[in-house]
Amino acid sequence: MEKFIKWYNSKDAKNMHPIERATRVHGEFVKIHPFIDGNGRTARLLLNLELMKSGYPPIVIKNEERMKYYASLDKAHTTGDYSDFIAIVEKEVENSLEIYLKLIK
Repeated sequence: MEKFIKWYNSKDAKNMHPIERATRVHGEFVKIHPFIDGNGRTARLLLNLELMKSGYPPIVIKNEERMKYYASLDKAHTTGDYSDFIAIVEKEVENSLEIYLKLIK
């Protein structure tokens, strides 16, 4: 956790695009797995906190996207390539924005 927090406060992390930073916060937290239970839920809360801090809406990873979500996390953890996970989060941010815009009309 200490290494995670050090990275989180680093200039590299702070200079990332907010969506990339949110996905990395989520992925790295899950990789650490600091709790006996609730790591995934906590990681998704952290992801949404990071998005909202930057003005983005919170997202929901839908059940039908769960297998892609797990595969993208596995890829990120084994190769360091977060591109698939970033794409999922970007898509869900767009979906959330569409919902908000429909509500405004």
